[in-house]
Amino acid sequence: MTADILIVLSVLVVAILLLATEWISVDVVTLGLVAALTVTGILSPAEAFAGFGSEVIVILASIMVLAGAIVKAGAMDRLAETVHAFARGRKTPTLLALLSASAASSAFLSNTNVTAIMTPVALGAARKAGLSAGRVLMPVAYASILGGTCTIIGTSTNLAGSAMVERLGMEPFSLFEFLGIGLIVAAVGIFWLVFGARWVLPVQTAAEIDDRPEPRRFFTTLCLPDGSSAIGRPVREVKFEEFETDLLAVVRNGERFAPHHSRKLQAGDELIVRASREGLVKLKKSPHFTLEPDRHFSERFHDQKADVSLVEALIAPQSRLVGQTLKQLGFFDEFRGVVLAIYRRNLSRPARIENMRLRAGDVLLLQGPEEALGQLRGGKDLRVLVEVDETAMTRREGLLTLGALTAAIVAGALGLVPFSVAVLIAVLTVVLSGGITMEQAYRSIDWRLLILIGGMTSLGVAMETSGAARFLADHIVGVGSVFGPRAAMAAFALLAIVLTQPMSNAAAALTVMPVAVAAAPGLGLEPRTLAVLVTLSASLSFISPLEPACLLVYDLGRYRFMDYVRAGTPLTLISLVLLLILVPVFWP
Repeated sequence: MTADILIVLSVLVVAILLLATEWISVDVVTLGLVAALTVTGILSPAEAFAGFGSEVIVILASIMVLAGAIVKAGAMDRLAETVHAFARGRKTPTLLALLSASAASSAFLSNTNVTAIMTPVALGAARKAGLSAGRVLMPVAYASILGGTCTIIGTSTNLAGSAMVERLGMEPFSLFEFLGIGLIVAAVGIFWLVFGARWVLPVQTAAEIDDRPEPRRFFTTLCLPDGSSAIGRPVREVKFEEFETDLLAVVRNGERFAPHHSRKLQAGDELIVRASREGLVKLKKSPHFTLEPDRHFSERFHDQKADVSLVEALIAPQSRLVGQTLKQLGFFDEFRGVVLAIYRRNLSRPARIENMRLRAGDVLLLQGPEEALGQLRGGKDLRVLVEVDETAMTRREGLLTLGALTAAIVAGALGLVPFSVAVLIAVLTVVLSGGITMEQAYRSIDWRLLILIGGMTSLGVAMETSGAARFLADHIVGVGSVFGPRAAMAAFALLAIVLTQPMSNAAAALTVMPVAVAAAPGLGLEPRTLAVLVTLSASLSFISPLEPACLLVYDLGRYRFMDYVRAGTPLTLISLVLLLILVPVFWP
């Protein structure tokens, strides 16, 4: 073992430990990794930073912007409504329709966005079909992950794998290179989720919601500013329904009263309400109501109103925020954001959000400076789900966005222009048409993920140039020569799946791929065959709820951690077997 190999392997072990423990944020770990490889002379500055300027980074950033614009346009909401109308109370067709729509959408959009949008319609369809929430929500999240394997833009892991194979001297993955195997894996996975997973999913009562899909209802407290038209009027005359809001209680001089329809509201009253996200946006704009958290903290933004934005953020299962209240946390001082409202499944009694003990799965409506909220992306405590835009795109702008993305996909698939250029032109088209602003485009990009992919790609190159990949590959080939190449393929795939637990899926693929490619000749296999196998294996890990799409339904479906292990392990094994059979067929 040479000194260079020892350095690279040491950096790799330290990086895995830091990513697993989350002591330091992933972007800091990644940049530190790049710095260490450069300072020690393993990589030149040009080699170290090449991953950050790759074509894949441009593609991924552009897709994030386009996906955000499509969600803003409401196109996915209309798809969900169509699925809801198609499901006419029949259990099997309902599940098939939901899972197929989820998988098809996530081939081009983030599986997190797809799951968030499909969740309300899934609950509505479950109610009509007499299915439990637990029976449909986890499968919808899993289907979105399955669908992401069909194209290289369906998941960041596929794009990261494409960048790595190019750095390793092979042709990058084409847009639809995974389509054949992705369709088969997705179809078999959906078949299992519909007909087989019923034995391992939790048994619950039917979803107790209305037939129509409902948005999340957030809890918050309202105040009545001077001059409010609600002051002096009975509750029945205040049109709360226009704000998609339910009045739950009136707090007056520290005493809580029921919202009787004849009770007159007074100056100084505080109103505990439950409202949809859109309703809260309307309340923020109304001169007759003030969100109590907004009034209390708004002056502390130091006149940064032009830079203030609104996001939904999910509390992760391992978050240190769990079990604490906003008061105990000093939330504003730590995160520079204000929690305007909190959504919690199955909570209907009046609750002041500052006194609620936070739980995993709670969704916070956060307001704060764009810079501060942007730093939450990829964090271990809060997962930003979506930016709340107070202005909606017109139907024409929405159709233009869909058309731009479709044209980019067609142009890239036909080879008319490089795909990176095609999606970049699509983004420029949407921006110049007024569908989104450049500021909104920048906020749509998960910069931490881009840094992670760029930095881990550099680590992969370091493993190749230092000989570390060859060193590990020689040992693996020695074992593989005893058990055969098929066993070695299974070992690489399992290693990628296991590493997705302490690391992100993309990081796991980028860590394993250089070793697999280096071992391929000694195992009598094509390097591209193993590169594809590792990439898809890292994308198809379902054994824990740590994937953001799975976190979204964690509380809604009343799941426990072991529910994911029971339901996800068979699906992971099914996917693994299919990959071991099909990858050598598609990539001999």
